[in-house]
Amino acid sequence: MTAVVLGAPDVRELAGFYRRLLGWEVAEDGDEWLRLVPPGGGVGLSFQAEAEYVPPKWPARPGDQQMMMHLDIEVDDLEAAAAHAEALGAKRAGHQPQEDVLVLLDPAGHPFCLWTR
Repeated sequence: MTAVVLGAPDVRELAGFYRRLLGWEVAEDGDEWLRLVPPGGGVGLSFQAEAEYVPPKWPARPGDQQMMMHLDIEVDDLEAAAAHAEALGAKRAGHQPQEDVLVLLDPAGHPFCLWTR
């Protein structure tokens, strides 16, 4: 596998958020497609423009746009990492399922989890 791809109405905005959040570099840069890669290699994170993008609801109810996938990001300090993500434009989800995980929504509404051991 070479990448995980997130759809977004604005690939530059969403890629910029994850670039600042993760500290990854831009490998491909375009208006319709943008790819980030981690230092040292590994699976990248790509962003594809979707004009008809509808953000998922989390947690979803019947009839809501369902989450298709989410990212899990391990951190050392849960609250510090959440504060950093929020400063970059993330929002905490209204429902938090467990104590050692925080669910946040990126600027396009994709849920992602920060977690610690």
